[in-house]
Amino acid sequence: MTKQMTLEDVRNKAREKLKAAQFCMVYKDCDGGPTRFCQGQHYGRRLGFGGIGSGASFHNNWLALRKLTLKMKLIDSDHIALSEPDTRFNFFGKDISMPIMSASVSGVNSFGGDSVITEREFCRAVINGCRDAGTIGWRGDTYTYSLQDSYGLDAIAEGKAGGVKIVKPRDQAVIKKFFKKAEQSGATAVGVDTDGAGSYAMRTNNKPVFRKTPDEITDLVNSTSLPVIIKGVMCVEDAVDAVDAGAKAIVVSNHGGRVLDHTPGTADVLPEIVDALEGMGVMIVVDGGVRTGYDVLKMLALGADAVLIGRDIVRAAVGGGSEGVFLQMDFLQKTLAKAMLMTGCVSLTKISRDILGEG
Repeated sequence: MTKQMTLEDVRNKAREKLKAAQFCMVYKDCDGGPTRFCQGQHYGRRLGFGGIGSGASFHNNWLALRKLTLKMKLIDSDHIALSEPDTRFNFFGKDISMPIMSASVSGVNSFGGDSVITEREFCRAVINGCRDAGTIGWRGDTYTYSLQDSYGLDAIAEGKAGGVKIVKPRDQAVIKKFFKKAEQSGATAVGVDTDGAGSYAMRTNNKPVFRKTPDEITDLVNSTSLPVIIKGVMCVEDAVDAVDAGAKAIVVSNHGGRVLDHTPGTADVLPEIVDALEGMGVMIVVDGGVRTGYDVLKMLALGADAVLIGRDIVRAAVGGGSEGVFLQMDFLQKTLAKAMLMTGCVSLTKISRDILGEG
């Protein structure tokens, strides 16, 4: 009988492959610290898995979550019999098993090239692994992508379970064409990676990217029947502009600390953005430094509706393909449920800032 793969097996395999490619050591605690293998100032070489410049933005994502504590509450004063909290979430009409999805990380050149995993294999692993775990995958964009070679949309179409297509802030006409193909591929939503305006890879490979105006966002919203998401929001001003322009969701994200050094952590800016958008009917998603279901619960308690996972999904796909992604997502759902149980949250609607403290 073949031994069933575990998440530990997946991470060990990913460590072997990514270490050989000199990109990642798959540490037990991926904190973006300055002494980490992936970290440090990059002088003309590929960024890899680390953060830009000093790596402070990547590290700040981790620090912002680490300083938060969870209040353990176990006496059932509400007399609600509870064996397993309800983690189900509705994402634009699609019921999924948890408010956790894969981030739109793309470009195998960023983590070792085709010798580690091909772009097509990576996209299929993310979409199919998330589908098998009852959630959905987000697929991104990079300089190797075109309408003809759009591996993420191909994977969404093949997976037949939805997904999100995020496009770099390219020329308006090009984005609209990607959105139209996403509609035809069965995507659940589309969006623009506004933090991709700082993409060195796009600019140096003759794929220009731009800052987008509110009018341009409205133009994109009106170009598709799908909900439009604006990713890369790190301040209240951008959040309000995106929603006023018609975005149905925003993603609070500093691009994993990979586009601007010395930003705050996403968990640091999330509460003020949530407060500013109260009552506006927009979905608030967040990424950055999330490694476990406990981290997910902290983000939800700060006011996020859902959370995206980036680096750990890459490692899961590299180490175990779609099964590795499934195992990673299953681990996140189970640890989220455990965290909710231990803090007295019977469902997602019962999660609030009251369960948080600072260490």
